[in-house]
Amino acid sequence: MDLILIHGMGRTPLSMVFLQYRLKQLGHRPYLFGYSSAFESLNDVTKRLIAFIRQLPSKRYGLIGHSLGTVIIRHALPLVQSQPTVSFFLAPPIVACKAAKIAARVWPYRILTGDMGQRLGQDAFMNQLTMPDNVKIYIGTAGPRAAWLPLGNEINDGLLTVTEASGDFRQKAITVPALHSFIMNSKAVFRDITSDLALNPTPTP
Repeated sequence: MDLILIHGMGRTPLSMVFLQYRLKQLGHRPYLFGYSSAFESLNDVTKRLIAFIRQLPSKRYGLIGHSLGTVIIRHALPLVQSQPTVSFFLAPPIVACKAAKIAARVWPYRILTGDMGQRLGQDAFMNQLTMPDNVKIYIGTAGPRAAWLPLGNEINDGLLTVTEASGDFRQKAITVPALHSFIMNSKAVFRDITSDLALNPTPTP
């Protein structure tokens, strides 16, 4: 199956290379989609993603997003004519997250993350985003927990709590012992993705 892999904020397509390699070994066609949160607006990246989807060789395709990559996917979905067959969200901020709200007060964050980084902390924006019907969410649980930490004793991946990464879609989510920045390399995540892909094979022409 054609699969588009979209990295998270502050990362590059290189962060998804290992997952791309593993999927390619199984016979899939994984493509890396890159962007810069510091130099591009969400609307510009969304337009590029839609154009990227349109040029795929098959109408059956999947989307795999990490963190901010999932927000870009959700923002693009209403404008995509051919909806994805499957979608996999890795450590997604489903609702406006506490970390983004706190960081937005600091000017280096605003400069380095631009328009997209600001939106992660906006309740109204995050709540109106579309969710794909066939999405699977993976939430990390390996973050530190302590009363004096910003996320307190809530189960988290080091950046997002389980609640922030699932919102009203907890039934579509599974937890894995991974940290936010490295969840795409989790063996448990890879096994589950490949299991779901096996249930949605691309027809032979």
